[in-house]
Order: sequence, then C-alpha cells, then structure tokens
Amino acid sequence: QLQLVESGGGLVQPGGSLRLSCAASGFTLDNYVIGWFRQAPGKEREGVSCLSNRGGRTNYADSVKGRFTISRDNSKNTVYLQMSSLKPEDTAIYYCGALPRVQFWCAIRPNEYHYWGQGTQVTVSS
Repeated sequence: QLQLVESGGGLVQPGGSLRLSCAASGFTLDNYVIGWFRQAPGKEREGVSCLSNRGGRTNYADSVKGRFTISRDNSKNTVYLQMSSLKPEDTAIYYCGALPRVQFWCAIRPNEYHYWGQGTQVTVSS
C-alpha cells in the first residue's frame, strides 16, 4: 500500500528553522517526482518546492526561494524540506505529494500530484 508520512512540524519563532520529512512506504521514491505543498486556513493549497527524479532538478515558489531547500535520501526513501528564516506567513499545514513519472523537471502544481500524505502543522509565531 502506497503511503506518504510527513513529520517534523511544530511551533517555531520567526527567524527559526525546521526540517520536514516525507517518508514513503509501499513504493520507491526514485520512480516519483516529489513535491512539498502547504495550505493555510482559508486559503488554497499552494506549491512550495519539488524535486525531479532524474537530474535532481528543483523548483521553488518565489516566496521561499533562498530560505527552503528540498533534498532526497534514496537509502531512507525519504524527502526533506529544510526551512530557514521562517516567517509568520509560512504558517500552514505542509503536505508532500508524489507524482508517478520519471522526468528531469518538476512543477509545483498541486493538481498534478496523485498521492498525498496527511500533513504536518508548521506554526511560526513569537
């Protein structure tokens, strides 16, 4: 059974850092494009970052460029999102999504992803 499980969320002060994890089971991440998305209360789900499964190409939303970094550890079948210089506007539930394609590029359009985790809450507040 294909499953994605996010972890690593929590409460952090502005300027702080968190590392989110997305652990996959039932399938091999190397055959999927993986993306991170977030949804704040009253807002639509938006793309944050993605990582292709050939060539390691990444893509980031303008709002997180220079602050967030996506990476993959194939040995652990896990994708990470390192978040630094966090701002209150980063507060949201963060989800990872998986797209069953082999490609050298990726896009952070939520409607393209087939599989989703349950999400992890990130709250940035003093």
